[in-house]
Amino acid sequence: MAMTLRLTHEENERLSELAAAEGRSKHEVMRLALADRWARLHKEQQLAEILGRVLPRYRRLLDKIGTA
Repeated sequence: MAMTLRLTHEENERLSELAAAEGRSKHEVMRLALADRWARLHKEQQLAEILGRVLPRYRRLLDKIGTA
């Protein structure tokens, strides 16, 4: 699917610099940046879900450690 991305002059310069440094096209740099951002968001959501299940189980212990 095609899309138009509007960047400021400065953003375009940064993108060009990244692409040149990595030996990639600007298109590929943007695709990789999107994949990286999505992966970080997904990991943060997974961590929040796990902590939501685990922390209540150990709340009393954590409270004792915190007051020790």
